[in-house]
Amino acid sequence: MSSSYPSCCTPGHDSPAGALTLLAAPPVPAPRPVRGLLDLPGGRFLMGTEDADGFPADGEGPVREVEVAPFRIAPTTVTNAQYATFVKATGHVTEAEDFGFSFVFAGLLGAGPAATAPAVEGVPWWRAVSGADWKHPEGPGTSIASRQNHPVVHVSWNDATAYCAWSGTRLPTEAEWEYAARGGLEQRRYPWGDELAPGGRTMLNIWQGEFPDGPTGPQLGTVPVKSYRPNGHGLYNTVGNVWEWSADPFAPGHPSRAMRGGSFLCHDSYCNRYRVAARSSNTPDSSTSNIGFRVAA
Repeated sequence: MSSSYPSCCTPGHDSPAGALTLLAAPPVPAPRPVRGLLDLPGGRFLMGTEDADGFPADGEGPVREVEVAPFRIAPTTVTNAQYATFVKATGHVTEAEDFGFSFVFAGLLGAGPAATAPAVEGVPWWRAVSGADWKHPEGPGTSIASRQNHPVVHVSWNDATAYCAWSGTRLPTEAEWEYAARGGLEQRRYPWGDELAPGGRTMLNIWQGEFPDGPTGPQLGTVPVKSYRPNGHGLYNTVGNVWEWSADPFAPGHPSRAMRGGSFLCHDSYCNRYRVAARSSNTPDSSTSNIGFRVAA
């Protein structure tokens, strides 16, 4: 992962607890007809930010005018149910399953055996949990049975692009993602405006309370993909809940792939990256309990 942002956002397979070899994405069958995407007209918009609460080292700025062609994008991130359909149809084995582990936030592990999994150096709230994967989000003995409409997690960039190839879609570019996430608002901090909680209303799923000692909010972890109000373009949860893979490298020639949107672990004390202009990255073979994706076409 890039050294330009704190590794507490998402650990990767180049983190001390997980130095592994990059695997090639597996072949997938011919794509299916694409349904359920939103048609966006594209056009010119101001991308990026120069706000004081941004991270210049992440490449959030400068603010620049960008033009995107008309495209289609999913209103939500891909769910566990949707990913299960893909796996059933293709037999796809995720990289977390191949590697035999994935990174899980320690606060999700309870008191079971997974709680003693190796911690990532420097960020001990991340654990490399044996047997954690998209079907077993907190390791062996856990299940997605009650989370069918939650975003699929523990999927690498390679796993996401395999799903896209099967479904006749692709990952959005960063410009497309930000255009869609802004919902038609120009240079606002969030998809609904500049205020995090207008009128005291909760608008997104991020960490509540002091990090990482314990959340004070109603939940810890992902929420259903249609939680909270959609933005002006009809997209749900473009900030918070889970990081979303994009099609683009983090920087020209950079091996990592850009991610957008922040996650349920974001907090303004260390990872104020739940703003629409914020960026992060991870290696394309990495997976965690707070990275998912949405598709475009």
